[in-house]
Amino acid sequence: MGARKHSQPRRGSLAYLPRGRAKSMEARIRAWPRSDSEEPKILAHCGFKAGCVQVVSIDDRDKAPNAGKQLVNLGTVLATPPVLVLGVRGYSKDHDGLHAEFDVYAEDIPKGVAKEITLKNKEGALEDAEKKIGRIKEVFAIVAALPSAAGLEQKKPYIFEASVSGGDITKQFDHVKELLGKEIKIDQIFETGARVDVAAITKGKGWQGVIQRYGAKKKQHKSRKTVREIGSLGPISPQYVMYTVPRAGQMGFHQRIEYDKRIMIMGNTEDSKIKINPKGGYKHFGLVKGDFVILKGSVPGTYRRLIKLRSQIRNAPIKVIKPNVLEVVV
Repeated sequence: MGARKHSQPRRGSLAYLPRGRAKSMEARIRAWPRSDSEEPKILAHCGFKAGCVQVVSIDDRDKAPNAGKQLVNLGTVLATPPVLVLGVRGYSKDHDGLHAEFDVYAEDIPKGVAKEITLKNKEGALEDAEKKIGRIKEVFAIVAALPSAAGLEQKKPYIFEASVSGGDITKQFDHVKELLGKEIKIDQIFETGARVDVAAITKGKGWQGVIQRYGAKKKQHKSRKTVREIGSLGPISPQYVMYTVPRAGQMGFHQRIEYDKRIMIMGNTEDSKIKINPKGGYKHFGLVKGDFVILKGSVPGTYRRLIKLRSQIRNAPIKVIKPNVLEVVV
């Protein structure tokens, strides 16, 4: 009985299942917020994780015990170069889900990006797409993020879809059509003080045992042949190991989405009054050049990894309050 008592993990073992390796270095976003605004807007951008700083700010939460006082919080710096709008995609919807009806791509796409996609543009593709607008339920912008624009060595771009919300379908299609072939900066999508959801692939930690992976308690000395194994694999019946039993396996390199990360600072290293680069640059990243954001708190993933930013999907406030940032300690 003593071993069985120690077999249960200390923290929630079933929070995320399965705990397998992510299939791609690029996280997927499967749900998107809906806007009541009449003006259409692209709902996502991305950046590359550079490092961490300390952000000194005034607590602007009215009902918090520290309201009006100085707070020092962890901040994560993301290099956010502009993303290139490659195309527009329309989806119809039925009982089987969404179905892509058309893709319309920009005419002048850089060679390094064009070779990564299958261009389906034909003569009159734009006119054909406009004829199908009546049965379109959702419009997405196809965008490309270039790691080289953030100062990284990787040449292969990340290409993903970003939902468009606000107004009717025709307005959304026209909005993306005007942006085809152009770059959009992060300040065209988000503003300082807004909260975003971040999607990324976490740090990989390889194969780990049940103690490290699930936080199960070690057995007592000499209680069994092993100390760091789980005490019991379950009852005698049913005659199989249930999925709820903690086991050793892959830890880390999982896809995760974290909600409501506040944008504390948004700017450009050339004209920003706040210095964010430490002497010699960030470890494993270097100097951040160009556009950047500082998010309050931590962000999944290791340095140099792609971080997708999505408009807040939970508890979006009516009004965005800009934070009162006093200092950034690098």
